[in-house]
Amino acid sequence: MPGVGTPRSMPAPMDAAKSMMLCLAYIVVSATLIRLNKYLMAKDRFPFSMFLTACHMFLSFALCAALYLAKPLAFLGVANCEGKKMLVMKWMAPIGVACAISLYTSNQAYMYCSVTFLQFMKEGNVILAFLMSCAVGLQAMNRVRCAIIAWIIAGSMMAVTGEVHFAFIGFVYQLISQLAECSRAVMGEVVLSGGSLKLDPLSYTLFVAPTCLAVLIVGNAVTWDPTIPGAFAMWWPYIVPSALLAFVLNILVASIIKELSAVDFMLAGVCKDIAIVLFSAAFFREVVTSVQAVGFIAALGGVFFWSYLKAAPDSAAASFAARLLQMPLEDCKVPNEKTSLMPSASSTKFEAAEAATSAQSVGSTAASGGIPPRPRS
Repeated sequence: MPGVGTPRSMPAPMDAAKSMMLCLAYIVVSATLIRLNKYLMAKDRFPFSMFLTACHMFLSFALCAALYLAKPLAFLGVANCEGKKMLVMKWMAPIGVACAISLYTSNQAYMYCSVTFLQFMKEGNVILAFLMSCAVGLQAMNRVRCAIIAWIIAGSMMAVTGEVHFAFIGFVYQLISQLAECSRAVMGEVVLSGGSLKLDPLSYTLFVAPTCLAVLIVGNAVTWDPTIPGAFAMWWPYIVPSALLAFVLNILVASIIKELSAVDFMLAGVCKDIAIVLFSAAFFREVVTSVQAVGFIAALGGVFFWSYLKAAPDSAAASFAARLLQMPLEDCKVPNEKTSLMPSASSTKFEAAEAATSAQSVGSTAASGGIPPRPRS
């Protein structure tokens, strides 16, 4: 798998089929988990998002650990991390924190907002992931992309402001969740496909789960409710399947980010949002106003035009957009997010920092006779 800064060739038919199957599985599993969590988070059922999220992560860690003990050869990324403990912690700590924040706030938002409204908000994930990729040097901004960003934001704002039962606290929870989720996706792309770690999805989940679980344990200590054990005894037949789906979803998310990119993962999320909105409106009678429908369609149009520019950068539409904004066609192209646009600054900085951290870890361990040095106070 090419690292950050290495262009990827066009996928072979088998690679394309594999990517499509991963995205389809992600859509089905994620949509099912969202509806199940929404059901559980009702105030008269199991409205304890911190504990529910901790159950999800505990089972993910337990299953990954059991699989590693049974078949360690399936965790190829673990071998790549030998002698790189400090480097692993440097990445896994922020990813685990972002994961915990994303999962908790996402589940908490179900208590205040409809599933349809939350999917409308998630249309902005593509833009958030792109802007974060720009910040770390995986992408660069130009006038065409700025115009598409404005297009998607305008549509998303129409969909959000058209909500009949708007709850500001639910909006805030969901916004925090999306910021954390996009941060996790961009950092995950670096450790899954770039630098010196190049983890596989199972190894990535094995490393992230305990860090995320530790954050959630602290959160449970702060938000503990004495009624949780009784509610868990009543609703565990739903909580356990929810946790199993969460484990499968964690593996699928890591696989998609590794095979494609953080932005492509968000684009797969857009297809999931469409399916959930249609399903929720048809079977759960969730209200979609005309303003929301127009905004949602407009945002989807912007997202799919973005995807079209990536798939056909020399098309007539790309040429028209470039001429309209008085840009050279070459600058209008949307490259693969795996391709670093600033190799001398960003990509080299990532690799140099990781190499320095790895060398420092190995050198310190060797100097202490194989015993890792004690941390400085």
